[in-house]
Amino acid sequence: MTSDTPILHLLCGKVAAGKSTLAGTLAADGALLVAQDPWMARLYPTELRTIDDYLRLSARLRHAMTPHLVALLRAGLSLVLDWPANTVASRRWMREIADAAGATARLHWLDVPDRQCLTRLDARNAGGAHEFTVSHGEFAELARLFEPPGAEEGLPIVRHAPG
Repeated sequence: MTSDTPILHLLCGKVAAGKSTLAGTLAADGALLVAQDPWMARLYPTELRTIDDYLRLSARLRHAMTPHLVALLRAGLSLVLDWPANTVASRRWMREIADAAGATARLHWLDVPDRQCLTRLDARNAGGAHEFTVSHGEFAELARLFEPPGAEEGLPIVRHAPG
């Protein structure tokens, strides 16, 4: 891979770990930001009510966006994919996008303790600026689905931890 090879930045971390904040920082360095939450909020304003709804509808959005993401990378654009790369399956899908486009995938893991995520979540919910409000119960449900990344997945991992 040359320095001209586009990079697909992937973001892994629990709810309110700081994925979108990091995504904005990475995009400011010249990559195109593609964020899931605004798409979900606009496409499914009344349908997205439960975690099961999220899983079903985000799969639909992934299917629709895959060819577009591959095309953007093939056009030479680096992307920051602000979608949760929180399971082995989601990271596999993202890596397949990079591979199909001849791009490099780089996983950014925000390894933040649950207590800190919940504090951030409360502030985010109170601020009202985010597309979605997530309860502590929903946080716990999503945290149970979280699978920490491992070297066996073959992705370069940049670990971001507090302190």
